[in-house]
Amino acid sequence: MQIISGITDFQLHTKTAAAIGKFDGVHLGHRKLIEMITGRTLNDPDIKSVVFTFNPSPESLFAGHALPELTTVSEKREIFRRLGIDILIEFPMNTETAAISAEDFIREYLVEKMNAAYIVAGSDLTFGDKGRGNADMLRAYSGEFGYECNITDKIIYDGQPISSTRIRDAVEAGDMELVTALLGSPYRITGVVSHGRKLGHTIGMPTANVIIAPDKLTGPYGVYYSRVYLAEGDFPAISNVGVKPTVMEDELLCCESFIYDFDKDIYGSPIEVELLKFVRPEMKFASVEELKAQMEADIAGGREYDTISGQV
Repeated sequence: MQIISGITDFQLHTKTAAAIGKFDGVHLGHRKLIEMITGRTLNDPDIKSVVFTFNPSPESLFAGHALPELTTVSEKREIFRRLGIDILIEFPMNTETAAISAEDFIREYLVEKMNAAYIVAGSDLTFGDKGRGNADMLRAYSGEFGYECNITDKIIYDGQPISSTRIRDAVEAGDMELVTALLGSPYRITGVVSHGRKLGHTIGMPTANVIIAPDKLTGPYGVYYSRVYLAEGDFPAISNVGVKPTVMEDELLCCESFIYDFDKDIYGSPIEVELLKFVRPEMKFASVEELKAQMEADIAGGREYDTISGQV
């Protein structure tokens, strides 16, 4: 997958089928758009599939600081790669680009620079200066600029539309089952296994520690039933999300996972942790023995959960 990031001066020389949006979470609605453009490229091998998104998000720009998102930049890139996208454009969002008129955005970027022959977007799309561009405008200019346009409505789940806002609310509430349903896959935390306090080693329950990116939205601090993906395969686990002090006394947000029946050295390895179910909030313990007893109870519950969920 080709990535064009942080620049406005680019040129695609082949015809493209483009999906436009913020793509936070890459949820079922976003995946519908992606299926539309990848389906078009299958029928016409001369067309390349393009996802056009913004970095940082317009919300972060207007807030004046980075806002946590469902998917980090690196996570989005990996999802798009796995979904078969040919080209990803991460359009720089700043005061200058935000002031581009909606008409100029269509003409200069979608038509001239991206060579778009087919454009898809959600019905709630906004773009251009003061968000004046929308799905209706995109459709209205299709005849003048010679592209085909397909605007889709939001997917409805359990009587309500799927949106990134709805998913963020569910993550923050710890409703990981709803999050999974809306995303089409479990919520993931990705990173590299790093050294922690090694408290787990002292009680015979070593954990894989991952520092969570500061721009990653997390749910309630506490314990989750989870599934861990490593180069060696995927494994059931139990994970704790919370702030842990490092040896330098700084506080870092981490995800620590105890992988059942696994004893390989994976420090420095890439890891993906799926958070399947929120179990309980973080607790303070009077002693290491109390902590160990609670962890043993959590692990027993996690094994039972994995057995039951695996039978569904």
